[in-house]
Amino acid sequence: MALYAIGDLHLCLGAPKPMDVFGGAWVGYMDKLREGLSVITEEDTTILLGDLSWSLDLANAKEDFAFINAIPGKKIILKGNHDYWWSTAAKFYKFCEANGFENMYILNNNCYEYGDWAICGTRGWFFEEERSGAHDEKVFKRELIRLEASLKAAGEKPKMVFLHYPPRYKGYICQEILDLLEKYEVRRCFYGHLHSGSHKLAVEGVWDGVDFKLVASDYLGFKPYRVI
Repeated sequence: MALYAIGDLHLCLGAPKPMDVFGGAWVGYMDKLREGLSVITEEDTTILLGDLSWSLDLANAKEDFAFINAIPGKKIILKGNHDYWWSTAAKFYKFCEANGFENMYILNNNCYEYGDWAICGTRGWFFEEERSGAHDEKVFKRELIRLEASLKAAGEKPKMVFLHYPPRYKGYICQEILDLLEKYEVRRCFYGHLHSGSHKLAVEGVWDGVDFKLVASDYLGFKPYRVI
């Protein structure tokens, strides 16, 4: 039994937007994912850290979630910035039931137990150069609320946090999220979002008592990272 993490699958089986056009590691990435994910067994749990499907709605994401459903074991899913199909948990579970998809669970305002650990998380947020204004502030505050709700749900269990956006990378920190990690004594933090040339910005290892790890799929060579 193992716990794995991988983000940014960028599946495009229902939307014609293959990542191969970006070249480099992304060429043939679907075959690489199939091979990399083959290490996962029915006894395992996999955290999928957002940017899972390019589809704009659940109906068109059916083939992508069939791909995810075929990953053995339990899948815990959180939202990425490109997951436009994301709606409500109720609609997602109804979609799964209608299509016979099993063992997929949303991480949003909640947490899951894994052995002695609590799995917490949300999408996260940061202000990129092209983004500013009241909308960003509103979304950002909502993400902080969701993360704290997840951490509170964990009670006294040791906590690991999974985010789509990195809460820190070279030249940037999201202090409000880092403050929550400190407040709730989070020990490990995993994130995605950074691709290709941005990999050099990744901050990994222990910082202020938290062990950080980038698990974007192209960074991992399209192989899931074994957390435990």
